[in-house]
Amino acid sequence: MPTKNPLPQVGAPDPEHKTSPIVDEDDELSLDLELETGACYFNGVAYRMGQYVRSGSELLHCEERGVWVRKGEMRPEQAREAI
Repeated sequence: MPTKNPLPQVGAPDPEHKTSPIVDEDDELSLDLELETGACYFNGVAYRMGQYVRSGSELLHCEERGVWVRKGEMRPEQAREAI
């Protein structure tokens, strides 16, 4: 049985590199923010809309307007299973 690919582990945001905003699920985005990108960036690397990554134990989801949304935390054994 084939195993799923693990989620990319992106580490902590580096202020020296482009990283899209990271918000909580229940946060409302300000209309003042000019986001509207076709991807989310984390430390200068582009990720497609709908992709999940791990930053430490946090699960992040790339959503519309190019924003990372926190989807909770993952235990190490969960991280081996791709979404």
